[in-house]
Amino acid sequence: MHLDNNGLLIAATSFLCALSAHAQVSVLTYHNDLARTGQNLHETILTPAAVSSGHFGQVFSETMDGQVYAQPLYMPDVNIPGKRAYNVVFVVTEHDSVYAFDADRGGAPLWHVNFTDAALGVTTAPADSLVCKVIAPEVGITGTPVIDPTTGTLYVVAMTLEQFGRTYVQRLHALDVATGAEKPGSPVEIQASIPGTGDGNTLVRFNPRFYKQRSGLLLLNGVVYTAWSSHCDAGNYHGWVIGYDAVNLQRVSVYTTTPDWYAGSFWQGGAAPAADADGNIYVVSGNGTFDADRGGPDLGESIIKLSSIKGLSVADYFTPFNAELLSEKDMDLGSSGALLLPDAAGTPAHPHLLVSGSKEGRIYVLDRDNMGHFQSGSDSQIVQSLPAAVGPLFGIPVYFNNAVYFAGKDDVVKVFSISNGLLSEKPVSQSVGPVSYLGSVPSISANGSTQGILWTVESSAQLRAFDASNLANELYRGSTGSYVKFSTPTIANGRVYVGTLNGLVVFGLVNSGEGGVDAIVNAADFQPGPVAPGSIVSVFGSNLAPRADNAPNVPLPTVLEGTSLRVNGVPSPIYYVSPTQVNAQIPYEISPGAATVTLSAGANLLPPVPLTIQASAPGLFLSDQNRAVVQNQDGAVNGPDHSAAPGSIVTAYVTGQGPLNLPIPSGNAAPSDPLIGAVTGISATIGGQNVEVTFAGMAPGLVGVFQVNLRIPALVAGDYPLAIAVGPLTSNSGLITVGR
Repeated sequence: MHLDNNGLLIAATSFLCALSAHAQVSVLTYHNDLARTGQNLHETILTPAAVSSGHFGQVFSETMDGQVYAQPLYMPDVNIPGKRAYNVVFVVTEHDSVYAFDADRGGAPLWHVNFTDAALGVTTAPADSLVCKVIAPEVGITGTPVIDPTTGTLYVVAMTLEQFGRTYVQRLHALDVATGAEKPGSPVEIQASIPGTGDGNTLVRFNPRFYKQRSGLLLLNGVVYTAWSSHCDAGNYHGWVIGYDAVNLQRVSVYTTTPDWYAGSFWQGGAAPAADADGNIYVVSGNGTFDADRGGPDLGESIIKLSSIKGLSVADYFTPFNAELLSEKDMDLGSSGALLLPDAAGTPAHPHLLVSGSKEGRIYVLDRDNMGHFQSGSDSQIVQSLPAAVGPLFGIPVYFNNAVYFAGKDDVVKVFSISNGLLSEKPVSQSVGPVSYLGSVPSISANGSTQGILWTVESSAQLRAFDASNLANELYRGSTGSYVKFSTPTIANGRVYVGTLNGLVVFGLVNSGEGGVDAIVNAADFQPGPVAPGSIVSVFGSNLAPRADNAPNVPLPTVLEGTSLRVNGVPSPIYYVSPTQVNAQIPYEISPGAATVTLSAGANLLPPVPLTIQASAPGLFLSDQNRAVVQNQDGAVNGPDHSAAPGSIVTAYVTGQGPLNLPIPSGNAAPSDPLIGAVTGISATIGGQNVEVTFAGMAPGLVGVFQVNLRIPALVAGDYPLAIAVGPLTSNSGLITVGR
C-alpha cells in the first residue's frame, strides 16, 4: 500500500489481502513473537467451553519421512502456483525435509523439498557417527525455521553428511513459501571463525560436525541469526551466534561465548533467541567456561544480551552465583530460553524485564537494562531469584495476562502472577498431576485477555489443555500417537498443530453435526459486541465453507465457494471464506436494532445467530502484538522499525464509522471523487492526548474501511496507544510507534 499526495490510500488489493491475513493469526517464528511469549491472542474458535465440550479432538494427521522436533509454522492465504490460496502449515523433519500442507484439511503436500541425494552421496547425519543419540537415528533439520511474510521466504538450517560419508555440512536455505524453491543466493554453507583472545594467534573455528542447530532461527532487522549447540558435549565446541543477510545470505556477524576455552553452547530447549525493540538479542548459554568476572571473554552458564547494531557484541550479561556448581552438576541455564516481558509488567525502576530458568528449578527475573553480571555468594543484585520454584526446566515458559507459566520436569504446571515487577513467590494456580519426563514447552491461545487456554505436549504422547485462569481445570487430554521431547504446539485459526516422531497431528473442533456459527466479531479487533451497518465482521464456526478462498474482485460477491451470509435476509458481501471462518460486510441497508444472521454453506443452512446492530461501532484495525494498522507519511507500515516522526501525518484504519454523507452500495469500494465522510464527528487520541485529524473518510478503493489521517504530536520516542472516536463512541486502542 502507499499514499498519494493527499495522504489517501490507493492500493486496495493489498489491504484486502492483509484483512484476510489479519483475521487469521500467523505463526511465523518460534513461540509466536520475538519476545518468545508463546501466546496467540487472536484465537476466537478454541474457547475453554468449546475445547471441553466433547467436540474437540484429532481432525487429521500426516505421516512424513522423519521426526519433527521443530515447532510447526502457520501462514494464511499463501497463493500456491497453479492451485489457489491456502492456509499453510510448514513442517520440517530430521530427514532434511520441508513440507507445506493445507492447514485446514491436510492431504497430499502442497510442496515438499528434501536436501539429501543418495546418488551424490548426500545423506542426513547418522547419530552413530556423531557419537550422540540424543536425537536418533539421524540429524537433519532440528531448529524451528522462520518466515519473512514480506518477501515470502522461509529460512531453515539443514545438516547433511556428504562425499559418501566424508564431510559434514550445515547450510542455511531460503525457500519460497509458495513453491519450496531456493531463493537467489540460497543455500549458503555455515562457516565462521574468530580470533581467540588467549595468545592473539589462535583462530576459533566453526566445525560443522560438532554442532546442532537446536535453537529456533531469529529474523531481526533484515538478518537471519542462527544459534548453535553441541552433540552431547562432544568435541572442542563453543556457543555460536552467526548472522546472515536475509536478502543475499552473506554472513554479516559472528559471536562465540568461549573464545578462550570451550563449551557454553546455545540449545535453550529449542527456544529461539529473543529480541527487543532496540535490536538487542538475548541468548542463554549452557555449561561452559566463565571468566568474565576476571576480565575474560568467556560467558558460559550465562544469560547474554548482544547488541546487533554493528555486528554482534556483548552489551550486558547475568551469570548465577553458583555457575561453577551448575556446570559441574549439569544443571545449566541453557536448558531454557529468554522470555521478554511486556513493559506493562515492569515498574518505573525496572521497566524491561526478562524471565528464564534452569535445570536447578530456579526462576530468574532480570532487568534487561541492568542484568547484574556476576556476584559471588548470592544473586541479590538481580530483580528476583526464586530457588526451587519449579521442577528442572527444559524449555521456555510462556507469558499471558500478567503472569508466567512453567511446566518443569516431574512437576505440576504452575503459574506465577506479576505484581510490582515481581513474580509471586508461590504459584497462584497449578495443574492436578505432574508433567512427566522432561516437562513440556507450553503455548497459550486466547481472545485478547479472555478465553485463555494453556496447551502442553507430554511424554505420554498426549496433548493437554488447561483453563489458563485455573490450571486445576483440565479441559482436554488426547493422544498424539507418538512424542518428541520439547515439542511445542502451534495454535492458529481453531487448530492445534503438534509435531511427532513421524509427522504432524492436528486437533480442532470435531463436527458434531452439519456445522454451525460459534462467534461473530468485529474484524478489526476480534471483539464481540454490536456492529454498525457497513462494518466488516469475522464469523467463526465449523463447516462454513468447503475450502479457503478470497473474493476475486470488487464489488465483493455475495456467494463465495458456495457460502452466503444474510443479515435479516439481506445478502452480505463476502471478502473471504474457509471451513472455520468467513469475513463479510454488514449491509448498509440494515437498520440499528436486533438482527439475525444466517449462513448457508452450499445446501447446508446453519442455525441462525443473533447480532446487535447500532448506528456506529468503531473498531481500529490491529495487527499482531496489539499494534494498530497505521501507515506512516512515507507509506511504510508503522512499527518499532518504522516509527512516525512528530509533526508527520499518519493514516489509521477503522471499520464501523456509522452513517455516511453520501451513500455507497454494499460491497462496493469507496470512490476517490467525491470523497465520502462520516456524518458523525471523528476524533483521535495518542497516549491519551487529543491529536489533529487532517482527514476522515471512506478509504478510496476499499470496501467498508474508514481511514483517519492524523498528525503526530510532540511526544518523546516510544510506543503509545492510539484510539479513534466516532462521536462519543471510542474504538479499541492499538500501539503506534513515535520516533524522533
